[in-house]
Amino acid sequence: MTDRLHRIRLLLGDEKLQKLRHSTVMVFGCGAVGSFAIESLARSGVGNIVVIDFDTVDETNINRQLFALDSTTGQKKVQIAKQRILDINPQINVTALDMFFDENSTIDIIPDFVIDAIDSVQSKIALYRWCQSNRIPFISSMGAARKTDPTKIKIDKISRTFACPLAASIRKKVRELKIHDFSVVFSTETAVPHHKTDKDFGSIITVTGTFGLVAANYAIQHLIK
Repeated sequence: MTDRLHRIRLLLGDEKLQKLRHSTVMVFGCGAVGSFAIESLARSGVGNIVVIDFDTVDETNINRQLFALDSTTGQKKVQIAKQRILDINPQINVTALDMFFDENSTIDIIPDFVIDAIDSVQSKIALYRWCQSNRIPFISSMGAARKTDPTKIKIDKISRTFACPLAASIRKKVRELKIHDFSVVFSTETAVPHHKTDKDFGSIITVTGTFGLVAANYAIQHLIK
């Protein structure tokens, strides 16, 4: 007998698949990195997914975000994420929180794992502190913009990152606040020069999507141990 999880059952076995089914993963950010992480979790058998974002889909998101389509422009990302997850597997328990996360935010759910795909440095720092104070394992995405080579993406501790402007800012904050070392997805590629006249950074889906896939795989491997 086959089902929608047949191939992953063949790979991981029933016991590990049951672990994923009973796990809760919370993804902060439903954009370029987060959308691919969410997609991976849904297609890999994670039974409970919490998606958090405050933004709506803009036409400029279409080049790199799974939830961004011509038909979804102007809609809330968390609602699109929820609909897509349930379309992949209606048995998944999905919680969509339309909110901007910062140090004043309150979330009652304590997940088994957190994936950070937030852009804001202050929000990322607040999330690290929330996870560590609640002893929640997590992985954080560093800067995927201004990069062109997905083969340069790796996982390491934040203290050992390099070639990433965002990671440099995070490392400084982490040291100042004495936050414990943690795992991140980052690129070792030197960032492409940025035109200072443009407020946005250039990005391509082959890199941003890979960041999300790598983060999701890290979460899955942690959960099935």
